[in-house]
Amino acid sequence: MIPRPHHEAVIQRLLAQFPVVGLVGARQVGKTTLARGLAARARGPVTIFDLEDPTDMASFADPKLALESLEGLVIIDEVQHSEGLFRLLRVLVDRSANPARFLVLGSAGPELLRQSSESLAGRIAYHELPPFGVEDTGPESIDRLWSRGGFPLSFLAADDTEAARWRKSFIRTFLERDLPQLGIRTPTATMRRFWTMVAHYHGNRWNAAEVARSLGVSAPTANAYLDAMVDALMVRKLTPWFENIGKRQVKAPKVYLTDTGLLHALLTLDTRSAVLGHPKSGASWEGFAIREAVRVLSADWENCYYWATHRGAEIDLLVFSGGRRIGVECKRTSAPGMTRSMHSALADLGLDRIFVLIPGRDRLRLHERVDAVGLARACSEGLDA
Repeated sequence: MIPRPHHEAVIQRLLAQFPVVGLVGARQVGKTTLARGLAARARGPVTIFDLEDPTDMASFADPKLALESLEGLVIIDEVQHSEGLFRLLRVLVDRSANPARFLVLGSAGPELLRQSSESLAGRIAYHELPPFGVEDTGPESIDRLWSRGGFPLSFLAADDTEAARWRKSFIRTFLERDLPQLGIRTPTATMRRFWTMVAHYHGNRWNAAEVARSLGVSAPTANAYLDAMVDALMVRKLTPWFENIGKRQVKAPKVYLTDTGLLHALLTLDTRSAVLGHPKSGASWEGFAIREAVRVLSADWENCYYWATHRGAEIDLLVFSGGRRIGVECKRTSAPGMTRSMHSALADLGLDRIFVLIPGRDRLRLHERVDAVGLARACSEGLDA
């Protein structure tokens, strides 16, 4: 497996500050591997429970008896299978001279987050483990990472055929098993149709009414389905930014699948050549580049937006970071140029910089505040380098 030292370091810092840390992420994204790597390098005692293991689950017949005498690092995998565990953890971590730190792993979902937030407010911190990014695989693997996505067993597969087979199996398992475990009881066939529709919206503004008509449901129901996929970390909504500029601005969010490999699987694109020949190729690359830009800029998704007006001006990503306003455009071209949208964004939004992400490693000055930067170069050297 590929080491992920950045994520390990973040979790170690959180464990030093909080008695409970929740490592959340989709199934098969590498949470267990990361946690066991932390355990191997931990100082002091370590205890690991896997609540999908019948033996470990049996020991949780009385969770208090299983946990109250433990010291050091306690890792509890698939925590969503133990009802009421978070209430018990509150009691344990509130003990004087609490001898343990708890790392709990599970798929993010409404029920898991609700239980923990009610029982462990102020005692728990979360870290979301995404699929592999360029910081994990290296800039030389960008094309494979974009095409196959960042789920470890897809990215590391022997060939494209094996990678595509794994992703198709993952989609089926996620719909049939994982969503019901997260409390989402919508029929599998309906959610698969919905997820495929969202794949066709990838990089576009969300239109719940249009999707609802195609599914034969109401617009609020379509929005509820979308929120469920967001909670399950399969879809990300990018919120529009509004500025008091006297122009009509777009209010609908844009949607992106969080992993381009799953996007390509839902669009039945099994190879890179198939991706390059598909009409969604540009939107797919845009979502991939946006995710890397957020990481390179050390931004929180909560401070990331897109901006668009009804007259056609648009910026793919607007980031507020370190007191600066930074715009990011994603162009899958080797010859980018200044556009009317960029001029409009500089003037209307007061942007400090715009970076145009393009394939490769080139860096070109397009304007005194606008640079075109190859994605591979941006990921290895940063955008301001």
